[in-house]
Amino acid sequence: MTDRPGKFDHLPETRRRGLEKMEQVYGFEMSDGEGDFFRYTADHLFGDVWQRPGLSDRDRRLLLIGLLAGKGYADVLGIQVPAALANGELDDAALREVVIMVCHYAGWPDGAKLNAVVEDAIGKAERARDQAGN
Repeated sequence: MTDRPGKFDHLPETRRRGLEKMEQVYGFEMSDGEGDFFRYTADHLFGDVWQRPGLSDRDRRLLLIGLLAGKGYADVLGIQVPAALANGELDDAALREVVIMVCHYAGWPDGAKLNAVVEDAIGKAERARDQAGN
């Protein structure tokens, strides 16, 4: 944690920790929300579960990608896969290996959906790196 004030410092500790972790995990700006669903997501899932010892963020991301792929949730994979790349948790080769595992354990159709998400994310990351280098 840094010594500089953060944008969530005015919030209760659990909410602050949760929102900061959400930004880290998702790789984009978050804002506070209302309602029970948001409270359970920010305070419990990200303020508690994602902060527990025993698994690294990379471990949690691998589990999450596998579970989402096995359930066919390509829309959420479209958030998780690019975030894994951007955070350096998984590289191109590791994501492609995950696709192979998913194909064989969750089924080819779900693996194919994951492959499309992975290749799209890798392509976008490569284009972003190329543009940054120009």
